[in-house]
Amino acid sequence: MIRNLPLLFLFVASALSAQTRLEYYLPSGVAYAADIPTPQQVLGFVPGDRHLHHHEILAYARHLATVSDRITIETTGRTHGGRELVLLTITAPANHADIEGIRTRHLKMEAPTETTPVILWMGYSVHGNEPSGANAVPLFLYHLAAAQGPEIEALLSKSVMILEPVINPDGLDRFAHWTNTLKGRNPSPDPNEREHNETWPGGRTNYYTFDLNRDWMPVQHPESRQRLSHYHRWKPNVVTDYHEMGTNATFFFQPGIPSRNFPLSPQKGFDLTAAIARYHAKELDPVGSLYYTRESFDDFYIGKGSTYPDINGAVGILFEQASSRGTVQGSVHGPVTFPFTIRNQFLASISTWKAAVDLRVDLLTHQREFLNGATREAAAHAVKGYVFGDKHDAARVWHLLDLLSFHDVKVHRLQRAVSVDGKSFEPGSSYIVPLDQPQHRLIRGFFETQTTFTDSLFYDISSWTLPLAFNLDYAGLTARTFAPALLGDAVRDAAFPSTAVSGGFSEYAYLIEWDGYYAPRALNRLQKAGLRVKVAQDEFRIRLGDGSTRAFTYGTLLVALGIQDNPGGVHALMETIAKEDGVSVFAVNSGLSDAGIDLGSPSFASLDRRNVMLLTGTGVAANDAGELWHQFDVRWDMGIHKVDADVFNRISLLGYTTIIMPGGMYTGISEASVEKLRRWVQEGGTLIVYRNAVNWAIQRKLLNVTLKETDAKPGSAMRRYVDASAESGAQGINGAIARTQIDPTHPLFYGYRQTTLPVFRNVTTFVNIPENPHAAPMRYAENPLWSGYMSAPRQKQLAQTAGMVVGAIGTGRVIGATDNPVFRAFWFGTDKLLANAVFFGPAISASTTAR
Repeated sequence: MIRNLPLLFLFVASALSAQTRLEYYLPSGVAYAADIPTPQQVLGFVPGDRHLHHHEILAYARHLATVSDRITIETTGRTHGGRELVLLTITAPANHADIEGIRTRHLKMEAPTETTPVILWMGYSVHGNEPSGANAVPLFLYHLAAAQGPEIEALLSKSVMILEPVINPDGLDRFAHWTNTLKGRNPSPDPNEREHNETWPGGRTNYYTFDLNRDWMPVQHPESRQRLSHYHRWKPNVVTDYHEMGTNATFFFQPGIPSRNFPLSPQKGFDLTAAIARYHAKELDPVGSLYYTRESFDDFYIGKGSTYPDINGAVGILFEQASSRGTVQGSVHGPVTFPFTIRNQFLASISTWKAAVDLRVDLLTHQREFLNGATREAAAHAVKGYVFGDKHDAARVWHLLDLLSFHDVKVHRLQRAVSVDGKSFEPGSSYIVPLDQPQHRLIRGFFETQTTFTDSLFYDISSWTLPLAFNLDYAGLTARTFAPALLGDAVRDAAFPSTAVSGGFSEYAYLIEWDGYYAPRALNRLQKAGLRVKVAQDEFRIRLGDGSTRAFTYGTLLVALGIQDNPGGVHALMETIAKEDGVSVFAVNSGLSDAGIDLGSPSFASLDRRNVMLLTGTGVAANDAGELWHQFDVRWDMGIHKVDADVFNRISLLGYTTIIMPGGMYTGISEASVEKLRRWVQEGGTLIVYRNAVNWAIQRKLLNVTLKETDAKPGSAMRRYVDASAESGAQGINGAIARTQIDPTHPLFYGYRQTTLPVFRNVTTFVNIPENPHAAPMRYAENPLWSGYMSAPRQKQLAQTAGMVVGAIGTGRVIGATDNPVFRAFWFGTDKLLANAVFFGPAISASTTAR
């Protein structure tokens, strides 16, 4: 390999010189209008010479929108990083003149005619360090705006294209800066070259290091929220999703592995995907590109950009191009150049456009039959609707309503009380989703559980049942329990559940229930304001300021005015908290309770303000770290300190109260730093370790628990070589929902009133119950699988192991959680576990820990 590098360099230099001409990309035999500027005329270079930044792609798109009557552009929002999000609409001028009429007629799902346009949604580079898609956009836009001839005119007149030029602007710019900074005049194809090896966290993810290609269903980020709101304004027929994969691969386009399709997605959509694939082959064959289908990737998780369309009556298509990860990189197929990767994505864009127009009637008919057939499917289905709610936490319910609104799901307020399977749902705190609506299959995908599968391998998670993720009571209503009279007013633009202080003004104390989703944000507000706050570690009943009495449970916050330095503005702050955080705030005029502990009881623990360090950098799982940062920064409006492992090695820990270690290997932390960390905990610090960081803490004797090894023994029977990968993969836990038992009296579970909690599980770390049973306040049930795939041996191994454990070193605490409580920012039901560990960890009694 090394001996051949000089020859490879000569070839690369020659190839790059040829490939960066515009003619390298453009299809032969097409005439282009001279009055439409090329990308080079506007940007100063041909795409592929270097990596485009987001603003450069937008600059060319805007220029074309001013000079071409085929293109319009609109701003739809901004990313977390402040970068502009735009959509372009491309079609024939006559269609532009009637664009709103075309949209409204399309939504009626009437039988297509000869003039009914097909609707395409073209999205590029959801992963920022997979840039060939976004860098192909200026070339494709030039082709769309400047290409001439009867074929182009027919394509434009029979289609409306919504084009999202960069799905992930923050990640794309992060990567473009990296590779452009390191690009030399003589590019290196060596995979070890620095240009090909980004520093942490890399450009794949968005601002908070989330994978936006997993956010189509959760809709928790501005990029996804603006997309979904416009997606359902158009309901496209074809959706594209342009990616990159390993350099030694070729070019993949769907269909993927048939046995791994989501079972509720219609087969007709996959048949159309296969028909469209023939158009890709026709476009790629003349340039000699290698490609393949059906052997990789799946269409199971409906939160991905190529799968979500399938369960909405459209055809989603994934493209995966072998990546140059920079300017050029050597591979088993020879040098992979950046222009080569761009050309394949450009040609696949053209082939998709042609296929959509040729298959226009089939695509329109498929979507029409899919959505209009929902009533027939609903009539045949045993479940007629789903009811859900939570009388203690309206904000968490509101977040689910918000999510469902982006998916065009119709929700009603519950009109009258209903009891199902021992669960009671009341008007005012509960909602109902009827299944007789166009999104019938999507709703089932959101609410159903599944534990049996035809294939045991998953490219992504195997379950995401939303009411379990939100930890909400819910039930399916059958023909016996469902009635139209249950349907109250339709929910449109559900308002955040603002409240007011109950009991009026107080000069003595205020109580805040910890049940509310934003109670951690409220506590942070109080502490930022310099107020002294206590937490109840027992139950009590007390008279409120209005004369009524109310029972309070574990985790209730107490703000007693007599112990404050400046109590004057407390009531106004309480009104703000009730309104903006949606939590229940109560005024009391006496510290004497009717029952249980009094407000001056030692069972109220004082809460110091937290100063949190989050370990980041090389060796740390970027998604885990980003999800934690997002939770503090966005949800709780709470500042934390992100510290890389190499910095951790050389700093003092004095002043930090809490250190969080997300999933990671932590090989960069020195032995001296481990001892420094041990002394810090011993002196009162709280260390929180997640996922495989638990293993690290156990190995360093920071957490005195043991791991449970697998009970499975290797068999002696001969097994087929070709099955090895599948057999190994089947023992992984890619993402399932597990059933745990919890102790609501434990500080880690304040705010929970039930003893069973669904958690998201995607690791194979199993922790034995410690000798002190109080040290494991969360443990997996005897039958732990709630929904998703988990092999029988893994279920047996998981049963009766600890989900959270608490250790102690000196006066400090070490809290271990095998699972991520803030997974993808939509696991609303468990992210309070993080808050409890941060705020209440020091209050955990040493006698209840594993020492």
